Amino acid sequence: KTSPRATNTTADLMPLTLNPECILLETPDVIAVNKPGGLATQAPSGIDSLEWRVKQYLQLASGQSGKVYLGVPHRLDRPATGVIVFAKNKRAARELAAQFQRREVGKKYWALVSGCVEPGLGEWSDWMRKIPSEARSEIVGQSDEQAQVAVLRYRVLGSSSDTSWLEINLETGRSHQIRLQASSRGYPVLGDHLYGSQVVFGPETEDLRQRWIALHARRLKLRHPGSREEIDLQAEPPAEFAARVEQCSRPETPMEKW
Repeated sequence: KTSPRATNTTADLMPLTLNPECILLETPDVIAVNKPGGLATQAPSGIDSLEWRVKQYLQLASGQSGKVYLGVPHRLDRPATGVIVFAKNKRAARELAAQFQRREVGKKYWALVSGCVEPGLGEWSDWMRKIPSEARSEIVGQSDEQAQVAVLRYRVLGSSSDTSWLEINLETGRSHQIRLQASSRGYPVLGDHLYGSQVVFGPETEDLRQRWIALHARRLKLRHPGSREEIDLQAEPPAEFAARVEQCSRPETPMEKW
């Protein structure tokens, strides 16, 4: 079932500790959670982050004092929500990192963007770079010495008069890739003021760092570093995302499977 439930989900919650309800999977080797918006995946010591909250949860659950190991094989942007996986030991961290480096991990995102995206199924390919000393990326020419190719495939799952609901498969994983590629075509992600959105999304806050955008890591497929079995992790989006999806009409013709 593609359409999410328009109910409160763990991606809406911003506790100072990890809410156990946001845990999608926990084994001796890994822990996967549904990340809330406005929270950094990692941060310097003493600053709130998802990594810190997960470490705190693991320490309390084990009843042991001292440092807790947690490997971070990938990240999500601070304002985004969705599934993210951590390693609970060094062996698992090495294996997961290798899977991401070999591009063996399946990543599927949902995004709500301004405008009516056409065609309903397509591929976006660009050259982009991370702007030095800024938390932002930009489209550049292939000849730029810092240029990296960025490729994604998308399909339109639904639309309203001013919004498109996209499902996105990343072929590459560049910094702010989805946000930049969408905005450069005139379809900024809702709430993403950094890349031109004029739409408010998520909880109201004066702190720019805690603002959300309508970009959700919906699904992650990888091999368990211990058993080597495939695991398929799916995270429900936050309630405002789900409510906006309910306002979108679905395509009248069946969509091509991809």
